[in-house]
Amino acid sequence: MVDSASGSELNPLLRTHEMALVTIDWGWPEDVQRWRDSARRHTSGDFMMVIEQPVADLGWAQAANAAIEAAQAEVVILFDSGVEVIGDVAVALVEALQDPTVAVAGPFGVRGKGTLKEFESHPGPEVDAIEGYCMAFRKADAGTVGGFDAKFRFYRIADIEFSFRLRDQGGRRALVVPGLPIIKHAHRLWESTPEAERARLSKKNFYRFLDRWGGREDLLTDRGHQGGGAQRHQQQARQAGDPGPHAGTDQIPGARDNPRDDRPPGRRAEQDAEHHGLG
Repeated sequence: MVDSASGSELNPLLRTHEMALVTIDWGWPEDVQRWRDSARRHTSGDFMMVIEQPVADLGWAQAANAAIEAAQAEVVILFDSGVEVIGDVAVALVEALQDPTVAVAGPFGVRGKGTLKEFESHPGPEVDAIEGYCMAFRKADAGTVGGFDAKFRFYRIADIEFSFRLRDQGGRRALVVPGLPIIKHAHRLWESTPEAERARLSKKNFYRFLDRWGGREDLLTDRGHQGGGAQRHQQQARQAGDPGPHAGTDQIPGARDNPRDDRPPGRRAEQDAEHHGLG
């Protein structure tokens, strides 16, 4: 399904838009409708919307690639369907990509903690990767690098690997655009996947990431960041109910207001830690 300011069509429009707002419908229509309504209401400029409905169990990456392919636009902004937009997100993201040194941009980023084996949330502005809750990139660049790795059937780590692909082309950057008006709701793919299966698929994805990028520490933004001792300390804090990387919001300008996160602190920490390969 493709939306534009003039209405909805089953087939993509032939002309190229400035931007495409894209998500994947995994079977939670209330989430998709909330995203669609909020994004359409608050987005200005020349845009289209793509809602990809996978016709077979081909996995997360192939569904994302199909959505990108359907986007008739210069810039693609890929959202998790659990995200709600409460203001104009697209303008700032498109503006960030006007800088040719920026390969991918979004409100949520991660940095490796001195190693490619540990990642944590980071306010940026420059980070190692942009999280898949909301990530903007040029469609042409996605085509050049072959899109998301089709072997990533589960979403976890796919966003980090894709960010590395984009950044590796010409030595470009991943940029956090702070204060974007976004709310994170429950991550349905996370919640609907049994714990043992989550662990198995996450480990498989992370090993694949390391197979390709394990020798590329030159792509780390900050190679002198925290080591394993600090990592273990943060893991212990999360187990005690600490919200982890999102706890220190007083040090991040605008974090109290935007982006918002309506998940309870314990659930938020658990989801974010698992998403980044922590633990």
